[in-house]
Amino acid sequence: MSIVKNLPFEWLVGLRYTRAGRRSGRNSFISFISLISMAGIALGVAALIVVLSVMNGFQKEVRDRMLSVLSHIEVYDATGSMPDWQATAKEARQVKEVKGAAPYVAAQAMMTRDDTVRGVIIRGVLPEEEPKVSDVASQVREGSFNDLKSGEFNIVLGRELAGGLHVGVGDKVTMIAPQGQITPAGVLPRLKQFTVAGIFEAGHHEYDSSLAFIHIDDAMRMFKLEAPSGLRLRVEDMQRAPEVALTLSRILSGNLLILDWSKQNRTWFAAVQTEKRMMFIILTLIIAVAAFNLVSTLVMTVTDKQADIAILRTLGASPTSILKIFMIQGAMVGLLGTAIGVGLGVLVALNIDVIVPFIEHLLGVQFLSKEIYLITALPSELRWPDVWTIGGVAIVLAFLATLYPSWRAANVRPAEALRYE
Repeated sequence: MSIVKNLPFEWLVGLRYTRAGRRSGRNSFISFISLISMAGIALGVAALIVVLSVMNGFQKEVRDRMLSVLSHIEVYDATGSMPDWQATAKEARQVKEVKGAAPYVAAQAMMTRDDTVRGVIIRGVLPEEEPKVSDVASQVREGSFNDLKSGEFNIVLGRELAGGLHVGVGDKVTMIAPQGQITPAGVLPRLKQFTVAGIFEAGHHEYDSSLAFIHIDDAMRMFKLEAPSGLRLRVEDMQRAPEVALTLSRILSGNLLILDWSKQNRTWFAAVQTEKRMMFIILTLIIAVAAFNLVSTLVMTVTDKQADIAILRTLGASPTSILKIFMIQGAMVGLLGTAIGVGLGVLVALNIDVIVPFIEHLLGVQFLSKEIYLITALPSELRWPDVWTIGGVAIVLAFLATLYPSWRAANVRPAEALRYE
């Protein structure tokens, strides 16, 4: 209490006005409007924190699923072939952030089974090297990734692709290469029968429905290649992949093209960032509406307290002191609303994995159906820089809302205010 008593009188009066008296219905109404403004700011801040956390969670979940199949960095040769990939891999490993390297062949083909035809992306890999750059070996749900052996023409299919072709482990599928072979009867498509050795599930529909793995030697025979298409690299921190790619472009010899995962999926990540920015702007407008409710609250307070302002002025208070009183009142409402909103938003964002299942169980619904969405649980990733940005924006908006009413209070003329008192 001694700390409060030692505050400047502007703070004491401003805090008193924030609480508003209960002696009259008008004061109670002003207090109610002030409470609504505070609640609006709190709800807007909390909603923005929760929504951005969920969007961050979705982005992280999809990115991690993509990178469980894709590589962090891919290195291509300008000629389209990399016969001396071992030397390039050795050079790449000189960069301490690079933790794994493996060659690959990338191609497109048609896959048939009975009357079913599917377009697929074929990736030829070395089974013993692939775990160094991707998690696909650990995602095999049936069969074994190690059954991809040179010359045996085995294949590992995505779960959705295998379901579309109606095949399981041990079944046969026919691969049709787009490059035809010239025969006396003309150009005929090149066909080869493969045995399904495994079925993987990455949890990403695009790859589960269109990706297939075969041994790199079988891929080179099938597509008449003399060497791997390129090299796939994994780095220690995926967030630093663009920096590592830039470093590799300086040290790797040869005419090479280096792409990191953010460039390979630039369109998707750009769309997510745009959506996130637009959501931030839209939800910030909610905070702005609540913050500018303070304008009406403070204008009503100034009108109601004109006699008090006049008395303070006659006792020696300067216009600046009056300005401070009402700015303190509005700022306190904004600060309290922001603090409550931040606390509520952080609490919900950190416990959304418990809250959403409870609501689903309570209402008997499922927000993310397995038949429609890739992700069935609502993910959340709270990022503190987002929290501080949202809190700062809310406080700034609340502060701006106090300027006009405070200026109006500072310009109240004591004689006119007391004329009818």
